[in-house]
Amino acid sequence: MNAIKPKSQCCILAPMKNPALLALLAVSLSASVPARSQPSASAHFVGSESCKSCHQKAYDGWKQTRMANVVRDPKAHPEAVLGDFTHPDPLRTFTLDDVAFVYGSRYKQRYFTRRGDDYYPQPAQWDIQKKKWLPYHVEAGTDWWVPFYGPTNFDRPTGPTCDGCHSVNYNFQTKQVTEWNVGCEKCHGPGSEHVVHPTKTNIVNPDKLDYIRANDTCMQCHTQGQPLTNPIKGKYYDWPVGFLPGMRLADYWKLEELKPGTTNFYQFADLTAHKNRMQGNDFVQSTMYHRQLRCFDCHDVHSSRNESNLKEKGNALCLSCHDADNPAGLKGTVAEHTHHAENSPGSQCISCHMPSIEQTIKDNYVAAHTFRFITPQQSEQLKIPNPCISCHTSKTNAWAITELKKWSTTSPWRVAN
Repeated sequence: MNAIKPKSQCCILAPMKNPALLALLAVSLSASVPARSQPSASAHFVGSESCKSCHQKAYDGWKQTRMANVVRDPKAHPEAVLGDFTHPDPLRTFTLDDVAFVYGSRYKQRYFTRRGDDYYPQPAQWDIQKKKWLPYHVEAGTDWWVPFYGPTNFDRPTGPTCDGCHSVNYNFQTKQVTEWNVGCEKCHGPGSEHVVHPTKTNIVNPDKLDYIRANDTCMQCHTQGQPLTNPIKGKYYDWPVGFLPGMRLADYWKLEELKPGTTNFYQFADLTAHKNRMQGNDFVQSTMYHRQLRCFDCHDVHSSRNESNLKEKGNALCLSCHDADNPAGLKGTVAEHTHHAENSPGSQCISCHMPSIEQTIKDNYVAAHTFRFITPQQSEQLKIPNPCISCHTSKTNAWAITELKKWSTTSPWRVAN
């Protein structure tokens, strides 16, 4: 993987009074920003299979990812069923015959049933790691949309609450999709023109977008928020209706409002996310985002060779950028920086900078994406978990603060105060 160096900061130009110089500067700046590639308004969706013949390697890699296999029909893919439907369980009040789709394959698996032209979530989910059934019901006082729907799962269709992110081109009027799962056109836009006449100008390549729109491609689903125009045709949607890759997500979607000092369903008091699907809410707060990195500088959605679609394993990914030549890079060895043995869990960059504290289901957590080190002092003040005590479970915050003050390679003002 090529190292991704921080972009240099632009110098501040003194005011110019020479019209000729101003005109020349304007031409130079406009020439340095290429026009974004975008299908025309008449382009339509054609499905991922249409991409296969020309983009075989990318297609084959994507096909193995969880992106391509989020939602599956158990009749067509019996191997996708992870829950135990053989033994009775009081939480599981349905059979596999009631299941039209299974959703998820890493932390949890949920089960959707079809009634009429809508899908609804069954009231139990399978904890994949612990291999047991758990209840599934979004409780009052949690997600913002709950008051706008009835009290049971069967009052809450997945179309407005889920399906816009689990499919390509969900049509909220017809309730039809081009394809289920996160297909090629979810990130590249409608491909009909590109299939007929492949050029760089009639398809969206997120790598060629400015960093805001590039990240918006992922954040359309990996954020918590609301459409700007809710309700839509009388229903409240939990995904950005109308957004297409290459557009500006902020024109369709507002992120969940975060309030400093508040701990609730969505956030900890320092604004770190409290729950899953908030990677984007975290990331926009980070220095990485403000240095114009994109989600896919670290993740490759066309490959499942590494966990979480990462481009490299472990510290190799972080150190490809944070090397000695980077002002924000590592000085000395990893062990000298972490004060833990080389290759130990405590010497993994993500252990301190991306702690797994954001809940996806009961006792299952995903990594924070602010990249901030949460100090023991913050834990005392704000009741947010810190990586020290999360790992050294028999110790106290006072112990961690004392230990951190001894570290000569790290500023005590940053980690112990």
